[in-house]
Amino acid sequence: MGFSNRMGDIEITDPQAMRALAHPVRLAILDHLHRNGPATATELAPDVGATPSVTSWHLRHLATFGLVRDSEPGPDRRRRRWEAVARGFRFEESQDPADEEGRSAARELSRQMFLRYADLPGRWAAEVEPGLDPAWRRPAGLANTRVMVSAEELAAIQDGIERVLAPYVTRDPADRPADSCGVLLMRYVLPEGDGEQGEEQTGQTS
Repeated sequence: MGFSNRMGDIEITDPQAMRALAHPVRLAILDHLHRNGPATATELAPDVGATPSVTSWHLRHLATFGLVRDSEPGPDRRRRRWEAVARGFRFEESQDPADEEGRSAARELSRQMFLRYADLPGRWAAEVEPGLDPAWRRPAGLANTRVMVSAEELAAIQDGIERVLAPYVTRDPADRPADSCGVLLMRYVLPEGDGEQGEEQTGQTS
């Protein structure tokens, strides 16, 4: 695994690491650490739906694959604080047709991530959006755009999005505007398969 992108994500290429991460509790652990910073297993437990001892076991398993690490090494292992090794992570399915293990591991991690985030937009619409200031509500919401592109053009679109986002993702906290707040940008890139022809459609709700 290594860092190879503008966002400072860790790139997961080891099928075993993908399978290790393809677990609801481990995905929840990484989400919490990315969002809130270093934490102990006891602090993580209520948010990830596991006991402190089970959470600690999952943390050690993630550490085996270099996804988390000690934030403040010290003699008191009962207060062991953990941190994510990078801002985020990314992975992709192996392009080698013979690498069935790699392809299967990537698909399973993708499946678990889709399951984890499937109800998030609905919960946001019900619980968060009604209380937002109009200045935040206006640019928020769901954009649904359908385009006809080649695989190479889709890769260029993804690269362009990351080029725009990267300066905001990686800037020093001291450089953020005083009125900034956390914004989750979810990108579902869903090729429809061969033979899916039709008019391009664009819509947005908020």
